[in-house]
Amino acid sequence: MRVAVIGAGKMGLPLAAFMASRDLTVAVCDINKELVEEINSGHCPIEEPGLPEILECSVADGNLVATTETVEAVCQADVVVIIVPALINDEYDIDLSVLESVTEQVAEALHPGLLVCFETTVSVGTVRTRFVPILEQSGLKCGEDFHVCFSPERVKSRMVLQRLSETPKVVGGFNEKSCRLGEEFYTRALGAEVLDVGTLEAAEFTKLVGMLYRDVNIALVNQISRYAETIGMDLGRIIPAANTNGEAHLLLPGIGVGGHCAPVYPWFIIRDAERHGVDLTLAKTSRSLNDGQSEHVVQRLEEELGGLTGRRVLVLGLAFRPQVKEPAFSPAFLVREALAKRDAEIFLHDHHFTAGEIGDHGFRTGELDDPDGWDALVLVTGHRRYRDLDFKSLAAAGLKVVVDGRNLWSPDSIRDEGLSYIGIGR
Repeated sequence: MRVAVIGAGKMGLPLAAFMASRDLTVAVCDINKELVEEINSGHCPIEEPGLPEILECSVADGNLVATTETVEAVCQADVVVIIVPALINDEYDIDLSVLESVTEQVAEALHPGLLVCFETTVSVGTVRTRFVPILEQSGLKCGEDFHVCFSPERVKSRMVLQRLSETPKVVGGFNEKSCRLGEEFYTRALGAEVLDVGTLEAAEFTKLVGMLYRDVNIALVNQISRYAETIGMDLGRIIPAANTNGEAHLLLPGIGVGGHCAPVYPWFIIRDAERHGVDLTLAKTSRSLNDGQSEHVVQRLEEELGGLTGRRVLVLGLAFRPQVKEPAFSPAFLVREALAKRDAEIFLHDHHFTAGEIGDHGFRTGELDDPDGWDALVLVTGHRRYRDLDFKSLAAAGLKVVVDGRNLWSPDSIRDEGLSYIGIGR
């Protein structure tokens, strides 16, 4: 079986390498020539546990090759998997420009018998109404001459290979035969359980409602956290107890929600619902609550210090998730916005990024042991490195307030050093 995976990014490359490790012949396509050369040299360009080993082996045995020639790769393929970004525009609506461009390339090389699988998260109905017509510009008819399925990626950075082998793969098709072919392909390519949900639209909807659930759940605990803070309760004890009844599954509160998924995908369904005359008020409120956590926490810091003008604040963490070098929609940006409008002096530390990379994202680099000291620390990312900070030395250098945006530390141990502690839901 010959597969062309279009998109050699943090999700596409592991997918391609995993399929190649299962003895499929895989061409992974990308417009980045340097990236393609690096892959073909057997070197892994991204940090993902287990990936360097299977990539090196798959390149060496000829099962995996990278290329910039997408049309040529599609010509030679039995199956095409499209996993390139869907962006979000200034109106919080989906931007399909990259996906449409790639689909046009696939249409150039479309041939009878080809199965085209879309994995990028999109609004309900997008594949059938936007991408299938582009493919049919080839003169071939979908569902007869070629087939289309949608199977949303369901993985996470630093857990991609594990998720590919263990997480059930959702598949929906243009018609019944497309569903069957998609199910057969993913069973062979991944070895995981495959869930046939019937239609393209059902598979698109499955991914969106899963992400929406997560966002709403976090918003619920974030809102509850403000109540807990007011009445002096610690949600760190309440939530685990509440979740033991078999009916609740409360997630954890925090300083904000980041990443490519949770802050973005709910908007795809919110905006499409509006076009259908449905107002998803709970979904919109959840987005507002989660994005508003940074402002809420910075306001608490302002009250604790009696103002932030000229105060030196060190933000800990640019990454949206611990141990992942990825800043997409990180709460650090919203924290910076909230601090900036209060005229604080803002610095950032994240050992996963170079000083240049931190600067490229609009922050000044700061170090924990800066001789001028800090008025406040604001934890955004719960990296392991931050778990055992020397708060005694930090206090001696002038630190006054610790904002624990991930409830990483013991409040008592920090207060014992004479510092003020601000936690979430504490």
